[in-house]
Order: sequence, then structure tokens, then C-alpha cells
Amino acid sequence: MFKRESIAVVVAGLLLAVGGCGDGADGKADASSDKGSGKPTPTRPPSKKLVAWVGDMCESTTALKTARKDSAADLKEIRNPEKAGPSAEALAVGYISRTPWTVEDVERDLKGLDPSGVPAADRLRDAWLKKLKGVVPELEKVSPGAAFEDAEGSAADVDKLIQSLTSPKPGLPALTKKDPQLAAAHKRAKQCAPGWKPTEETGKPAPAPTGPLPKAADGKNTGACTDGKCEVLVTSAVDITANGLSVHVTAEKDSVTFNTANSVMQLGGSGGVAEFGDDLTVTVVAQNEDGAVLKFTTP
Repeated sequence: MFKRESIAVVVAGLLLAVGGCGDGADGKADASSDKGSGKPTPTRPPSKKLVAWVGDMCESTTALKTARKDSAADLKEIRNPEKAGPSAEALAVGYISRTPWTVEDVERDLKGLDPSGVPAADRLRDAWLKKLKGVVPELEKVSPGAAFEDAEGSAADVDKLIQSLTSPKPGLPALTKKDPQLAAAHKRAKQCAPGWKPTEETGKPAPAPTGPLPKAADGKNTGACTDGKCEVLVTSAVDITANGLSVHVTAEKDSVTFNTANSVMQLGGSGGVAEFGDDLTVTVVAQNEDGAVLKFTTP
């Protein structure tokens, strides 16, 4: 009896041991399964600095996109001016004068951006600056006065430069698909929202131009206007006699005023045209706080 009972106990112990081993294996498998089903770690919020950086980049690219659209529309108008409106030459003078301002502003803003901390994003900024560096000097070479010789041709040259300012590849939207931090910053930056416009954020008009005035063909020599054909620089108040008509011209920070014996006209910037019957036409080629470049012609 002793031997049988001992054997029974041993067999029972073995069965329990085998069962225990089985349970332990299953337990380990369950633990492994729990680890494998864990959720991925969420992306940490982007820094305020990165959100601001991405917002500035969106603002700059939006400005250039708008510039391309406006430039195409302006060129179309110059090619087909309305009969009752300004001439193609007057339209082209204004277009050539103001178009570089946006591009210069964007170049200045991008130069002022500190490194984002995301290498791919910084390479995009550098690629934009390389494009702008090639375009800005070429825009400066086109004088508004060229519009009087070839309105459509000079405007088309400027438009070609503007249309070349498309985003380098990969652009910001493509980069956000590869970098969760950029994507989160892009989502938070107001300037990156669809349909965003600068006026919605600032409520202010675009800043006035501050670049240098183009060189006037006749400098400050108003005596060259006697025959009614000249291009002069006016920096204050001056009397000019052109084609037999005496005109008192006053150039101020944001306007040019023309006084004759029978009329007073005030123009508010580049591209403005003052017509004095069949005797004389004066076009504001360019203007800033230093004065204005005026072109006198006879109809």
C-alpha cells in the first residue's frame, strides 16, 4: 500500500507540474500579446517658434502666389486696355513700378527667418532665397520708363520673372507629410489655413515702397521740358514750362500735385497720369518719400 500511494502521489505531482508549466507558457504569451497591442506614442505639440516659422513661410508663399496671379491679370489688361481708361503705357508704368515691391518684401522676410530646427524646412527656405536672389536684380533692371518705348514687351519681361517664382520641390505641404512636427505646426499656423489673406490678420494695407527712384533721363533739368518731352526728377516744389503750358509741380511723400492757371490735379502714386487737354500729358513714372520721376509728353 505504501508503494502504490507513493506512486499515486508522484503521478499527481507530475500532472500538476505539467499543468502548471502549461499555464505559465500561456501567461507569458498573453503578456507578449498585451505589449504588442499598445497604442503608438502621440506626437508632442510643436514649439511656438516652429509654429511662427511655418506661419511666416506660408505667408511668404501666399504673397508670391498672389503676385503671380495679379501679374498675369495686369499683363492681360496692358495688352488690351479699355478705350475709356488709361493707356497701355500708363498701365505698364504703374505695373513695372509696383510689381517688385512684393518680391522684395518676401526676400527680406525670408532672410529674417532664423533656422527652424528642421533641416528639410531650412533647405526649402534656402532654395526660395536662391530663386529670389536671381529674380530681384533682374526686376530692378527694368525701368518704368521702358513702358513708353514698349509697354507690352517690358511688362511681359517683368511678368516672366514673376511667374518663375514657383515653390521649390519639395514644397512645404510635401514636407509636412514626412515630418509630424511640421504637420502639427502647419495645422496651428493661421497663415497656413485655406483662403487666408494678410488683411484678415493685420487689417493694414501693404506698406508703401521704400526702394530708390529710377534715374530720370533729364535729371533735375526742368529746362529740358520746354518742347513738352522730358523725364525729370522732382523732389519738392518747382515751376515747369512744357509745350507752352506753365505747371507748378509739388512732390510730397505720397502725392504729386499739378497746378496750372485753370486747374489743379493731385495724383497718388506711380502710374498716375495728368492730362492737360491737347497740350500736355504727365505720367508719374515712380514716386517715394524722396520725390517723383515725371515723364512729360505731348498727345
